[in-house]
Amino acid sequence: MFNHQEMLTHFQNGIPNKGKILTLLSAKWFDVLSSRIPGLKHHFLHLGPPCTPGLVTMDEATMLLGRSMTVRRLKIFPIEAIVRGYVTGSAWAEYEKTQTIHGLSQPAGLGRCERLPKPIYTPSTKAELGGKDENISPEEAREIVGDKYASRIEELALACYKAGAAYAEERGIIIADTKFEFGLDEETDEIYLVDEVLTPDSSRFWSKTDYQVGREQDSFDKQVLRNWLTDNGLQKEGVEMPPEVVEKTKGRYTEVFELLTGESLEQALKALA
Repeated sequence: MFNHQEMLTHFQNGIPNKGKILTLLSAKWFDVLSSRIPGLKHHFLHLGPPCTPGLVTMDEATMLLGRSMTVRRLKIFPIEAIVRGYVTGSAWAEYEKTQTIHGLSQPAGLGRCERLPKPIYTPSTKAELGGKDENISPEEAREIVGDKYASRIEELALACYKAGAAYAEERGIIIADTKFEFGLDEETDEIYLVDEVLTPDSSRFWSKTDYQVGREQDSFDKQVLRNWLTDNGLQKEGVEMPPEVVEKTKGRYTEVFELLTGESLEQALKALA
């Protein structure tokens, strides 16, 4: 069983409804990507806990409504398959200095937040809880997961990004970058898309209408929180977010959920009851 919480890692408080938004949006994406990428397999089975009688109490079932899903048991590859479609964040900082992103040479003259000629695969390690992921090259990722699986993981990550970006753009959202995770069914030797997918926690979402090259974009994700931390010179360890930051972040998560799914969170939850 996969369960999302409202809390943000390292913070003392959380974002109301975040767990439900991440869970229900991921479920939507598993359906969308499966329909657009031939042969894609994913770990999602159904929303809610397993149907085993007596596994959860009535109170637990109510608490888990909309924030849990039943998934396949798989061996998780210890890398994060990051795909970037635009030059922003740490990628922009690197590009300004060296005209590279993740060590990969890029065309001269790109502006801040400009679309890349084509999406690029820039993996990282997958740190233990509380640890810090480290950027690695595709070659280093290959050493970690093995030659047998490395190319397929890269291929699937790029395919998922391209399909997701096209779907989102139809709904007025730009996916600047995102991270995917994959797992292995050791019995069939098949690779599956796992974890949360294309959520505000794992992606940078921008408004297509407001998008403008040469400046930072207004994001439908944790950028509100990142900006608050930067403006106040804070690290995220043990910090409590003020109510206005919590509400603004909640509003951004809720808005992008509605744009991408075509329904409100309340409507989605009502359909589960």
